[in-house]
Amino acid sequence: MLRPEDMLKVIFGYTARIANERKLDNILLLMADMGREMIQADRCTLWLLDRESNELRTRVAHNVSEMRIPANSGLVGHTILTGQSVIIEDAYRDARFNQEVDKATGYRTKSILVIPIRDSEGEIMGAFQAINKTTPEAVFEPRDIEFLTLAAYYSGKSLEAAMLANEIEETQREIIFVMGEVGETRSKETGYHVKRVAEYSKILALGYGLSEEEADLIKTASPMHDIGKVAIPDSILKKPGRLTPEEFEHMKQHTTIGYNLMKNSKRRILKAAATIALQHHERWNGTGYPYGLKEGEIHLYGRITAVADVFDALGSERVYKKAWELDRILELFREERGQHFDPDLVDIFFENLDKFVEIKETYQDEGVPLEL
Repeated sequence: MLRPEDMLKVIFGYTARIANERKLDNILLLMADMGREMIQADRCTLWLLDRESNELRTRVAHNVSEMRIPANSGLVGHTILTGQSVIIEDAYRDARFNQEVDKATGYRTKSILVIPIRDSEGEIMGAFQAINKTTPEAVFEPRDIEFLTLAAYYSGKSLEAAMLANEIEETQREIIFVMGEVGETRSKETGYHVKRVAEYSKILALGYGLSEEEADLIKTASPMHDIGKVAIPDSILKKPGRLTPEEFEHMKQHTTIGYNLMKNSKRRILKAAATIALQHHERWNGTGYPYGLKEGEIHLYGRITAVADVFDALGSERVYKKAWELDRILELFREERGQHFDPDLVDIFFENLDKFVEIKETYQDEGVPLEL
């Protein structure tokens, strides 16, 4: 068992890192690491209560991927329901233990400790679970409950704040996706177009070397690329034939309209969406619109969305054209490498072509549920 001075070092070391962390998954992992180190457990898991679905979920656990179980399931469910901490010496001799998790992971649980995690108002928002004490006795003690409760207390504020921020961002994602669908529906395009463009954009971003977080940002923001179309007249937007030069000039305004709708937002998602809306029709060689930017003058987000948008638009039927065959689309991308499109992104596109095709087949325009 850790000495008191060592215990304090662990607590204050981790809580300082947790307080400076904003991403929910990172906070959960730090809390799991802290708990494991404090009470000498083989594994720790943070379970969060999803009241809407009445489920317990863990997005972060040692050596375990995301899991969801009913809120009343197992020892964690018992703690959530009763608010009581529990210590079990042999999990398989306790009727409350849910053996399905072990079956799913191939792990063998023996001793268990579970405590509730409460928010600032005293409501239970989840549970801290430790598995398999690593001392020779291999059994958790009442003092371990005190230590784990202390860990939950010191890190609970940061966890609660991160959960709220995460909920706000999820709401933003939903609103942005719905607004993106509105823009596409006006021009008789489907919500599947914005879904596919979002998925393609993330693949390109990761291939370019961006972090998972920034790739997710582009994926979230890209559905708003054509939001400015809400202000374009139906006579132009839904015209089945070629646009006149005057009509095309009017159509091009959807880029600046979309930008102006979002440019003053301080939210990072909407700021990214504003940039994408403005620049996704710029071309690598400077012949695009609205400003004729070229090469690195075009923001990377705009260059990425341009590849994703054109690939999907060419392969989809529109009021003014039939869908192109894949070979014809690929030939165009070869020809437009370094002309319309960033050459590096075209290379990434071809390297990941199988993923693009899989997404195209998965999210077809009929009968596939939309989930961003």
